[in-house]
Amino acid sequence: MNLAQRWSCPSACFHGTVSKHYAAMAFTEGVRAVQHQYGSDAFYDRKRVQGIAAPGPDALTDDEKDYLSERDSFYLASVGETGWPYVQFRGGPAGFLRVVDDNTIGWADYRGNLQYISTGNVAGNDHVALIAVDYLHRRRLKVFGHVRVVTAESDPALIESFSDPGYDAVVERVLLVAVQSYDWNCPQHITVRF
Repeated sequence: MNLAQRWSCPSACFHGTVSKHYAAMAFTEGVRAVQHQYGSDAFYDRKRVQGIAAPGPDALTDDEKDYLSERDSFYLASVGETGWPYVQFRGGPAGFLRVVDDNTIGWADYRGNLQYISTGNVAGNDHVALIAVDYLHRRRLKVFGHVRVVTAESDPALIESFSDPGYDAVVERVLLVAVQSYDWNCPQHITVRF
């Protein structure tokens, strides 16, 4: 029985949708031990070894660029000094998440509840993960990267370029992510919404 049959997952889940470095970054020793326990280690270890050998980071293709630029929301994960992960919803008008170049995405960070947990977390640890979901078409893209916070005081022109005059929100900063790797997820358990 192959992996797709064992997990009742569409075969598309297992065909080339992982960037070169994703497996090398995500498949830690602990993850590999669990993969071994459940029999998926041989399949995924090949991708991990390929990622270690390849120079990086992974450039976004037109598919990722188009998909990200159409999103009106995504989830941002960061980790604070206590070691606890924090996941924050980010939203705005379609296109607020922008592809700056082949390896950089960014967005206007609008004023919210003034907790600043994500902003504080990335001040100490620039590693982030994004998950962008298209519920209607059952698509999901995960991105690993290093984030840089740009304030209005340090680069007012950049802040202005990310502002949307038709959207009534205050841009407090712009976050730019240097993309390291990405992975398209299996659609199997994405609930269709809308």
